[in-house]
Amino acid sequence: MKVSVVRIGNSRGIRLPKPVLDQCAILDSVDLAVEGRRIVLTPIRNKPRQGWREAAERMHQTGGDELLIPDVFEDDVDVEW
Repeated sequence: MKVSVVRIGNSRGIRLPKPVLDQCAILDSVDLAVEGRRIVLTPIRNKPRQGWREAAERMHQTGGDELLIPDVFEDDVDVEW
């Protein structure tokens, strides 16, 4: 399918036909990647931070959430803030 590249301010863009958007399940945003000389658009289907709660719970269960450095250093013990 041939589409035209059009001016959008100082940039350029293309219009994606509705049947293509429907076929690829593109709603509001896509992930854009450049592979060689190809532009690859991938639909973003998840919500921001989706699955973070479950990942944090798994991390806690396996001990992956323990502090790597102490939250209080020896020279901070006697300091009054």
